Amino acid sequence: MRALPFLAHPSTKRLTAVIGISFALVAVARAEESGTPSFRSGRSVDHLIREGETHFTHLYQLTNGGENAEAYFSWDGAQLILQVTPRGGSCDQIYTMPSGGGDLRLVSTGKGVTTCSYFFPNGDLLYASTHLGGDGCPTKPDRSKGYVWALFPDYDVWKSKADGSGLTRLTDSPGYDAEATVGPDGDVIFTSVRDGDIDLYRMKSDGSDVRRLTNLPGYDGGAFFSYDGTQICWRASRPQTEEEVGDFRKLLADGLVRPSKLEIFVGNADGTEPKQLTNNGAANFCPFFHPSGKKVMFSSNLGDPKGRNFDLYLVDIESKEIERVTQEETFDGFCMFSPDGKRLVFASNRGAEVQGETNIFMADWQE
Repeated sequence: MRALPFLAHPSTKRLTAVIGISFALVAVARAEESGTPSFRSGRSVDHLIREGETHFTHLYQLTNGGENAEAYFSWDGAQLILQVTPRGGSCDQIYTMPSGGGDLRLVSTGKGVTTCSYFFPNGDLLYASTHLGGDGCPTKPDRSKGYVWALFPDYDVWKSKADGSGLTRLTDSPGYDAEATVGPDGDVIFTSVRDGDIDLYRMKSDGSDVRRLTNLPGYDGGAFFSYDGTQICWRASRPQTEEEVGDFRKLLADGLVRPSKLEIFVGNADGTEPKQLTNNGAANFCPFFHPSGKKVMFSSNLGDPKGRNFDLYLVDIESKEIERVTQEETFDGFCMFSPDGKRLVFASNRGAEVQGETNIFMADWQE
């Protein structure tokens, strides 16, 4: 992640390299001791490209250790913003880093739990946090009800400057407000329970002019704008039977949602003309538009009968044909193309030093 500035002169190059590497190792050791996420400088890991991953020409690992996820590009492609729980850490906080690899910089408060961070076009930051509800991590959901996500009521959407200062609250309604991303005009799309369901909403960058975009029973979330801002893609559940609707409503009353069946949708940026792209009954999530605007990439367990392994897929918006992109045996998800369409950033368990850890990878992309 961090490139060492070796001097070019032959008489000093070797010494400078040794000193640089020594300082780098000391920095990583101190980071691990303090609980700060450690890193490796954008190291090449082409050996982790699996057979059949023909879209990847080169692969780089940007983090090493802990839980690193939802890494998204700044609008100029120079930075990434992500959520991290370091080894031994308690819960996610928001960090930024150079997109080519480098130091992770804490930009959230360090209190509560955070999620779903993103950049504004002007470089400001957006994320959801529970820190107003307490300094500690919220209680994890009761797994006796199966695999469920918690809709922590203390989650609100926040905006800050690039260094984390100037923190401003954008949502102030009872209950869950999170899963926010930004369009090219600076508008924010987010998920909220403010009207008794779990729906998508759009607002201005200052939190004003809130508009509801979806209104069918079920969960709607994880939305992203298209590159030109005219469309959105998102994940949604659509309970059909009386029993399914009843289960959804009961869980929602307890601040929970069951994500085992989510489908991918696209629609106009105002929520009109929604179109369902998948219909496989799997857990499909984290959709993002392909640079062409004609496809959507997403993560899904549709290829695993046991539902444990997630890979990246591309679905054609018109034909709905699906192409499998990754062939990892554990987890690949949270994908985003760089603004120039030449790189793909995603989270994966591949090559983890500790089983189950998730790291950020950058792939050079080819069609």
